[in-house]
Amino acid sequence: MAGADSAVSLDIAAGLPSLAIDGHIATITLRRPKVANRLELEDLAALGEHLATVNARDEVLVLRLQAEGRHFCSGFNIARVDGGGEAAGARFEALAEALENARPVTVAAIQGGIYGGATDLALACDFRLGTPASEWRVPAARLGLHYYLGGLERYVARLGLQAAKRVMLTAETFDAPAMLATGMLDRVVPAAELAYEVEAFCTQLAGLAPLALLAMKKNLNRLARGTLDVAEAAADIARAAASEDLKEGARAWAEKRPPVFQGR
Repeated sequence: MAGADSAVSLDIAAGLPSLAIDGHIATITLRRPKVANRLELEDLAALGEHLATVNARDEVLVLRLQAEGRHFCSGFNIARVDGGGEAAGARFEALAEALENARPVTVAAIQGGIYGGATDLALACDFRLGTPASEWRVPAARLGLHYYLGGLERYVARLGLQAAKRVMLTAETFDAPAMLATGMLDRVVPAAELAYEVEAFCTQLAGLAPLALLAMKKNLNRLARGTLDVAEAAADIARAAASEDLKEGARAWAEKRPPVFQGR
């Protein structure tokens, strides 16, 4: 039995999410395609560590969240959590909060199905791109599970009350056009072009002025949640107004060339 447990542990470790950093863009990849990138406890811990690493790297301006295989993520493996879904919900809530509050701008590439708690991870991202094969479902009501409150709050804040009710109370599956209509997706592109479009979008974001980009991301999220720190926001505005980047942006505009920002 111990040997079997060790084999399971090794298999889980082999599929842990990976982190790659290339200049201003970091990429986290979910790596369990055989089980639709279902998340284990170890994956949640690894994702939290990756976020901490990215937040500590000042050069990173954009974080891309992607997955291997046909589907983006099927949610958490509740069978591994004693006491059912409550503990999993607490872990997802903490991870989703950390993702929403990540310093870089975040972009999710959703190539297929996204289900359950994984939908909150996607909503915690600033942007979501998908394909015609993307679909979205939260089966909590069908399972008898009350979705955790942080996730419900994010659903209402990001998509509105009625859209949140449609998803949570009906447990229906929503296709790519419905995801686009509700705001779950910002853009739908052909499957063969998803990687290119996400890369191009991340590169576009990474080329913007860091002080303005990151501060506005933070303050927009706080405005949506009703948690804006007015004094901190005013300091962010003043810092951007006095920055070398603003002068460079004005010069580049006048000279009709791309700006080269330094984040100061």
